Amino acid sequence: MPNRLAHETSPYLLQHADNPVDWWPWSAEAFAEARRRDVPVLLSVGYSSCHWCHVMAHESFEDDTTAAYVNEHFVAVKVDREERPDVDAVYMEAVQAATGQGGWPMTVFLTPDAEPFYFGTYFPPEAKHGMPSFGDVLDGVARAWTERRDEVGEVAGKIVTDLAARSLAYGGDGVPGEEELAQALLGLTREYDAARGGFGGAPKFPPSMALEFLLRHHARTGAEGALQMAADTCEAMARGGIYDQLGGGFARYAVDRDWVVPHFEKMLYDNALLCRVYAHLWRTTGSDLARRVALETADFMVRELRTSEGGFASALDADSDDGTGRHVEGAYYVWTPARLAEVLGEEDARYAARHYGVTEEGTFEEGASVLQLPQDAGVADAERIASIEARLLAARDLRERPGRDDKVVAAWNGLAIAALAETGAYFDRPDLVERATEAADLLVRLHMDTGARLTRTSRDGRAGANAGVLEDYADVAEGFLALAGVTGEGVWLEFAGFLLDIVLDQFVAEGRALYDTAHDAEALIRRPQDPTDNATPSGWSAAAGALLSYAAHTGSTAHREAAEGALGVVKALGPRAPRFIGWGLATAEALLDGPREVAVVGEPDDAATSGLRRAALLGTAPGAVLAFGAPGGEEFPLLRDRPLVEGGAAAYVCRRFTCDAPTTDPAELARKLSR
Repeated sequence: MPNRLAHETSPYLLQHADNPVDWWPWSAEAFAEARRRDVPVLLSVGYSSCHWCHVMAHESFEDDTTAAYVNEHFVAVKVDREERPDVDAVYMEAVQAATGQGGWPMTVFLTPDAEPFYFGTYFPPEAKHGMPSFGDVLDGVARAWTERRDEVGEVAGKIVTDLAARSLAYGGDGVPGEEELAQALLGLTREYDAARGGFGGAPKFPPSMALEFLLRHHARTGAEGALQMAADTCEAMARGGIYDQLGGGFARYAVDRDWVVPHFEKMLYDNALLCRVYAHLWRTTGSDLARRVALETADFMVRELRTSEGGFASALDADSDDGTGRHVEGAYYVWTPARLAEVLGEEDARYAARHYGVTEEGTFEEGASVLQLPQDAGVADAERIASIEARLLAARDLRERPGRDDKVVAAWNGLAIAALAETGAYFDRPDLVERATEAADLLVRLHMDTGARLTRTSRDGRAGANAGVLEDYADVAEGFLALAGVTGEGVWLEFAGFLLDIVLDQFVAEGRALYDTAHDAEALIRRPQDPTDNATPSGWSAAAGALLSYAAHTGSTAHREAAEGALGVVKALGPRAPRFIGWGLATAEALLDGPREVAVVGEPDDAATSGLRRAALLGTAPGAVLAFGAPGGEEFPLLRDRPLVEGGAAAYVCRRFTCDAPTTDPAELARKLSR
């Protein structure tokens, strides 16, 4: 019989709806039930494409004996961290403070007042590798609750007090300047893996936000080292197994330093961010590889993540059936020489094995290999490779596909809108701009109420119950601003303004810091507030970027001052931890450059207007904003009082309250928008 999760919209929660565990969703009613029964709460947090979440569910939550014990001694609450990032952030902070590490599944035991007192992540069904069994943990916590209640209360109270006392080391007055950005570049250089690209050791995550900073820093200063790190990292990732050489798109991370073996789940946010990075790399260098990867990644998102309502699903699982009934990580993606031969024949199989680095011993598990493009594979026969790819793709399509988490997350769709809009504009792919516009329409129709308040998620055209957090407002505004610049439709600037006004009203703290949740959001044991970038730009740095762009479009002092106030933390953290505040650093580059405000005025179907517009789109000036339209247009503030020049299309470039003379020459405009 299904439990209380059967009516939720989260695919992750629905995966647990038939568990024998009597799960509750996060709710006041669950904690009231714990108080009524005088039992602790077992809080389990995960997400749909989390491999070890599936493992623990199968081992423990689907086990009748374990479930019976949980149901007798606890109120069990299941949370999708992607639906409730605020709940996840608060308790993950407690887990990391107590244990020095964190991860998912996250397992936390709480009092009925939601105060944590015991923590963990994955617990196996039998004790191993120094980890206690889940049964022993349950028994120990239940005994402590009944036999040492005072001690439990003291521990919980101390944890909550310690969390409340944690103050953010805010950057104080002032914005990051040349010195801080130079120190950030030096810090990245020290952590750079010159042999393999990327930063640090294994596991290796795509450093998309740091790469944006490096590209912008090069654009503003001409620093060749910054561009080299970005270009080499992008090439290493694109050649590695972390990139799907057949279908496009990036996996979450590589377990090794060489980008060979991925953790196979594919996330919307990674692919949106990386699509934009590769498009921007092409804009800077003209690299054919960057162009190919940007377009393949955009096509992957549209083909495999787009929902029937026009939004984009959150993720593809790492696991799928390997053909024997076993659910195995990477089964959909890996190959052996024998499998290549079955599909291609012996001669083409040998050629493909050399081209993709498929070996007899394998690069993954059980003799299987992840497809790569090794540097030493030699010059490829493009026609032969195209034929091989088509046949391998057709064969792969017959395998069981990984599961899809098809909930639509507002923030991640905002990132996808920005990436698809720009990639479509750069490479003359109006279909990609159209897909971006459709996703934006969905967010306005389904996720935004009449007061412009956002709902974080939806699924199957039904909005979820959870309020948007700062990253939702910031990333959706970022997507709308990019779409406005690409389409020339001022309504997207207007919608971005609605969202950013709510940021100013609901998320700004005293001293110009930002909170991750709104002033009127559900009160948790601590109000989450984290300026550091992780898998995505933090809400804090994303808000700074969107506020700055909106201010450049409109001249709004309030929005610019809010952006500058938010960037104070980048002044403090950028030189010390540049890998973890890359989007903040990229925004600081835009601030130092102006950012530049570009207005292109001309008749829409005039070739001269199109030439100026394209030159503006391809300009590399960090964070530059673009408005274009017919003379006398009212859709964009930047177009006001911008006449034609000698009856023809013209471009105006301004920065820091100073404007250049208008130009009618695309080449001159391109020079104005470069260093």
